[in-house]
Amino acid sequence: MSKLVTIYGGSGFVGRHIARRMAKAGWRVRVAVRRPNEALFVKPYGSVGQVVPVLCNIRDDASVAEAMTGADAVVNCVGTFDAGGKNNFDAVQHEGAERVARLAKEKGVGRVVHISAIGADVDGASLYAKSKGEGEKGILEHAPDAVILRPSIVFGPGDSFFNRFAGMTRMGPILPVIGANTKFQPVYVDDVAHAAELAVTGDAAPGIYELGGPDISTFREWMQEMLEVIGRRRIIVNIPFWIAGIMGRGFDILSAMTGRLLSPPVSRDQVTQLKSDNVVSDGAKGFADLGITPTATEVILPEYLWRFRPQGQYTEITASAKNLRT
Repeated sequence: MSKLVTIYGGSGFVGRHIARRMAKAGWRVRVAVRRPNEALFVKPYGSVGQVVPVLCNIRDDASVAEAMTGADAVVNCVGTFDAGGKNNFDAVQHEGAERVARLAKEKGVGRVVHISAIGADVDGASLYAKSKGEGEKGILEHAPDAVILRPSIVFGPGDSFFNRFAGMTRMGPILPVIGANTKFQPVYVDDVAHAAELAVTGDAAPGIYELGGPDISTFREWMQEMLEVIGRRRIIVNIPFWIAGIMGRGFDILSAMTGRLLSPPVSRDQVTQLKSDNVVSDGAKGFADLGITPTATEVILPEYLWRFRPQGQYTEITASAKNLRT
């Protein structure tokens, strides 16, 4: 019988790509999520019965343990940008991650793979970074041979970075950003999934890998590239951190007042995160150590941002038609 991998958060942006890769590699895939009925789209990644969504709450021992029963490897992709509520930073990214590793040890699961983030640090400035760092610490305590992947901002079809800001260009001539001079190293989602696949199959040595794309640019420069891809002209306006901090605090209060029914466009903790560059550290292990050549944004962005162009998929045809002689 083929081997089994349980992917916690396997229907999410990164998780679904890992699930697809593992299915293609011949593994049976168990996608552990809170709402399996909303994750049925993963089933066609493999043959009938090869990829199965199952109910799991990362905050519950019994639920997490049941999902990994019989598994040869586990991958934890569960993360959150919500600092409050039951599924907050600490509950999900610290305690949840540690719970997966602890129960994997108890059940004798051979390999543990964890998707973290660049900047993870128990002494980090933001609550997000601290929870990620505590999660890594908890995982290594129970699974010292785990593979931890720290990607920079992840891009690809369905991402919440380039798609979000491309969508904002439809609202007016100004594109506001916070931390225009902060540097990012966006990494293609399937490259991250490839790294996770190597970790699951045992082709990646244990340790922490920081994953970034081939290019490093400022937030402003990435937005300029995005605007070129979608063929729009917008004025990129940098919002000073002190103003953004006030905005973040206000949105946090509004979200709390509505019982977190409203998702804030920016939180105070996100503003704190944006003050630090999000790039691979000097001397860190990365794609080169995994034998992977990272994909550039210029190769992928046109494949999914075309829908934000003025004429969508017909923009190039329209431009070409203008050159026709009457």
